[in-house]
Amino acid sequence: MGGTGSTRRGFIGGAAAVAGTAALGTAALGGTAAAAPRGTPGGRTVAVLGGGVAGLTAAHELAERGFEVTVYEKKSPGGKARSMDVPGSARGGRRPLPGEHGFRFIPGFYRNLPDTLRRIPFPGNPDGCHDNLVASSEVLFSRIGHEDIRIPFRSIGKPPPVLTPDALLRALIGFFDAFGNIPAHEIAYFANRLLVWFTSCDERRLERWERVPWWDYIKAARMSPNYQRLLAIGITRNIVATKAEVASTRTVCNVTEAFLFNILGRGADGEPDRVLNAPTNEAWIDPWVAHLKSLGVTFRVGWPVRDLGIDGGRITAAVVQDPSGARHSVTADHFVSAMPVEHARTTWNAAVRAADPRLARCDDLRTDWMTGIQFYLTEPTPIVHGHINHIDSPWSLTAVGQAQYWSGRDFRADYGDGTAADCLSVDVSEWDKPGILYGKKAKDCTREEVAREVWAQLKAGFNDTGRTVLSDSKLHSWFLDPAVEIGVPRPTNDEQLLIHPVGTWFNRPDAATAIPNLFLCGDYVTTDVDLATMEGANASARAAVNALLDTVGSRAERCTVTPLYRAPELEVVKAQDAVRYRLGLRNAFDLG
Repeated sequence: MGGTGSTRRGFIGGAAAVAGTAALGTAALGGTAAAAPRGTPGGRTVAVLGGGVAGLTAAHELAERGFEVTVYEKKSPGGKARSMDVPGSARGGRRPLPGEHGFRFIPGFYRNLPDTLRRIPFPGNPDGCHDNLVASSEVLFSRIGHEDIRIPFRSIGKPPPVLTPDALLRALIGFFDAFGNIPAHEIAYFANRLLVWFTSCDERRLERWERVPWWDYIKAARMSPNYQRLLAIGITRNIVATKAEVASTRTVCNVTEAFLFNILGRGADGEPDRVLNAPTNEAWIDPWVAHLKSLGVTFRVGWPVRDLGIDGGRITAAVVQDPSGARHSVTADHFVSAMPVEHARTTWNAAVRAADPRLARCDDLRTDWMTGIQFYLTEPTPIVHGHINHIDSPWSLTAVGQAQYWSGRDFRADYGDGTAADCLSVDVSEWDKPGILYGKKAKDCTREEVAREVWAQLKAGFNDTGRTVLSDSKLHSWFLDPAVEIGVPRPTNDEQLLIHPVGTWFNRPDAATAIPNLFLCGDYVTTDVDLATMEGANASARAAVNALLDTVGSRAERCTVTPLYRAPELEVVKAQDAVRYRLGLRNAFDLG
């Protein structure tokens, strides 16, 4: 496995002690640059710059509407959503062990991404790749020094027929009371804070709650340690890789509201927690790429985008680099930038920014490390039928045992060398705090030390109540996302995650830019879901295609962009709150 993974022998035997590319102007290409003709405003050629979920969605929607699409992707189609082979792990005709940037999680409140999944053909599936989704039934909060908390995580059988504020408050108290070991009055207060959000008008949500940290909104500093760990920190750091002390209340409450409506059976595509029934590329990405190619989409994989050329107020070319390192100027009528924000903004040179000064706001958007590591086990270890939140782990770990969902796979027979039987996929959300094994930040560790540290933190959560869930004897090997480069003076992570401190929304761009043939998509672009998710990437791509269609005056049917569910019973209460907000009054349910 080289420097990316390790065998169990090497792991147990002892601990072993991309920077952003500057924008390159078209003139810098020298002899490799072709003269770039200006695109035709109503032309049909589109260069999609980036092949993650946003780029593939844009290509899908454009190809279905008759556009000639070329996708330029730096690494591999699927971006952060893809799965990847563990190098050198295959034996005896089996597939390599499946690795990934991080585990897939497709909740039922997603509506746009599931629509795309249904439109990707998959052999034997009437609803295409959507039929590869499998529902989990519970979630586990693993505690160190406390009893674990296991909560059913599925739609309730008989939700309240009418969501009055009183019925909603009782439902919230009942749900969060299951977290246990939190004083009843704190549960009641937390439920009240959510009720305030549910009944707040859109203006209050954006102008007030977007500017208030989640920690302050729920008064976490005044509450018990369990309240802080479970309700304040657990919801933010472990799920969206941002800190409770600075996270936007609007973002946190937006996704919490969506989950709770999902649990109540309102406006959902399926159960609250769903995963795929095979490694991501097998269940989704590879069939998607094959379908796009059948629609005429061309892929240039291993071709990163370095710069954009602009003349006369329009993008004239994208400067790309081929796998040999040579630079080329590629032309198209329209350009859809579908790269993550930290990479996209390096391609916006001074001339591009002058043409749309609003792009400069994206410089203030922040990203952080949320990166996956997989542990391959020699015995099936289905710890819980759902995701695991290691609530007390210093590195904010979340995990899921995957083989239990892969009903069409025999892990030993299909993957690796025949001795690995399961994959425990873990996301590490905190890279800047000391661990329990070496006392070092994750960024300061070697790859081997990160693996040993994460394994130690997993065992500390699972094995501290007299049972042994994980043991060294079960560990076959591990695989750490190759996007991270650590153990060097300046650690880097080429695949980071957008985070959401207060005020973030005001710096996020729309899909359409002031440059008439440049469109943006990605989870940093404004969407109803707000949170950096695959759903946000998908919805933003649909918005970008619609903006392109509007710009060229196309008669093609517009992409459907489904917003988050809004309970009709609460709209009257929100309208009343809008009046109170304009009068400078607090929400009627706000106890302060």
